[in-house]
Amino acid sequence: MSSLLETKIAARQHALREQGLLRQRKVLSVEHALNTNASTSSPRFVFEGRAYVNFSSNDYLGLSRAPELVEALHLGAQTYGVGSGASPLVTGYSDAHLALERELCDLTGHEAALLFCSGFSANTALMKTLFDQHDIVVADKLVHASIIDGLQDSGAQLKRFLHNSLESAERLLARNQTSALITESVFSMDGDCAPISELSALCRQHHTWLIVDDAHGFAVLDGYNNADAAKLIDVQVVTFGKALGCQGAAVLGSQALIDFLVSNAREYIYSTALSPANAALALAATQYSTAHPELQQKLLENIALFKQLCREANVPLLGSDTAIQPLIIGDARQSLQVAEELRAAGIWVGAIRPPTVPVGSARLRITLTAAHAAEDITACVAQLAQVLSRVVVPLVTERQAADDHR
Repeated sequence: MSSLLETKIAARQHALREQGLLRQRKVLSVEHALNTNASTSSPRFVFEGRAYVNFSSNDYLGLSRAPELVEALHLGAQTYGVGSGASPLVTGYSDAHLALERELCDLTGHEAALLFCSGFSANTALMKTLFDQHDIVVADKLVHASIIDGLQDSGAQLKRFLHNSLESAERLLARNQTSALITESVFSMDGDCAPISELSALCRQHHTWLIVDDAHGFAVLDGYNNADAAKLIDVQVVTFGKALGCQGAAVLGSQALIDFLVSNAREYIYSTALSPANAALALAATQYSTAHPELQQKLLENIALFKQLCREANVPLLGSDTAIQPLIIGDARQSLQVAEELRAAGIWVGAIRPPTVPVGSARLRITLTAAHAAEDITACVAQLAQVLSRVVVPLVTERQAADDHR
């Protein structure tokens, strides 16, 4: 006889499979990519013996394959070893961590920084440490799951404003004694940008902190990666696993905030610190991205090319101007079918389904990088148009998608 947990697991997995929502890992090899000239070839990997062009990566500047950063990681490991060996409050906090924190503060204008091993842990630690049942927090309807999870753990009262709606945010701020307003700089599933300057002005008017999850904007989005960021944003969460191409994250803010988190954030106190080698790598990646603005320019050119080709091929996008280019299909199974047909042509695109996105808004999430070659972008759009012409799907228009957010 099966135990209660075995029965629950089997039933849940069966239901997810029937709905087209079952998630499974795929073992990928980078052998092909490492044997290719990274400066002239689009990002690729091998799955089950076949090479694919990767249009699913958040490595927006292509830094994960940069030879200079491979060398930086090697040097970091030679200098510090491969692990930190302890939590930051024991013996896990080194001069490599301090140097990275200082560089991030110099870049953004914040007083202090605190490093975490991932963006998810940074967000959840910040939310559940900073807030409690006495706080009212307002957040954009589409903020990341890590923010929602952290706020739920905190016990704070959460009120959500309509996506990117200043009017909705202002109504909530006016009606409540709010501790903070939370948004993202670039929204990870839609690729659109928050009106940070306007939200900052609203928060100042209502004496409320503005907290920005800058995971998908840091190092690629103009305006918030310089010393003026701290003038607009009270707390900025940045990650190193997107545009910087490596690992880890940081919470940036006032010295008082960071001291408070050091004393109270359980994820920080009881976790082994980010390895010094990875801290040294993130520092090198931050400096490299700042010294090579041509990478951001190349990314913008690739985004513009992709959008132009999609317009010419009548492929309906959401209107994003960032590296994240969603194509909403609606049905989860049909989204998987389109993604699988693209893979048959050697193009790997992510099919995003509920609960990551709302029911009825399953989509392809196509991501561009500075490393993509023009011919591969052209091939991607051509194959996408062909697949969509064969698969009858209720494609969601930009206007319809905007209405859904309201």
